[in-house]
Amino acid sequence: MKPPPTDGARRNTATDTKIGKGIDVALVTLVFLGVGYVLDRWLGTKPLLTITFVVLALVGEFVRFWYDYDARMKVLEAQRAEGLRSPSSRSTSTLGDRP
Repeated sequence: MKPPPTDGARRNTATDTKIGKGIDVALVTLVFLGVGYVLDRWLGTKPLLTITFVVLALVGEFVRFWYDYDARMKVLEAQRAEGLRSPSSRSTSTLGDRP
C-alpha cells in the first residue's frame, strides 16, 4: 500500500470525497439489506422487508446527495456573486461567465 504524500504533493480531494460517498452508499445499503434479511427470516415475510429496506436506504442516500449538492451549489453561487461584485477578482475567477 502506498503511503500518503508528505512532500507537499497535492491530493485530489474531489476524488477522495466521491470515493467516500460511494463507499458510504455501499455500506448503508448492505446494512439495510442485512437488517431486512434478518427481520424477514424472523417474521417469515421473505423478501418483503429486505426489498423495502434496500429501497429505503437508496432513496435516503439519494436525498442526502441532493441536499449535499444543493448546499455546495449555494456556496459556489455565493462565491461567484462575490467575484462578480468585486472587479479585482473578476480576472481570477475560474467559473467563467456561463449562464
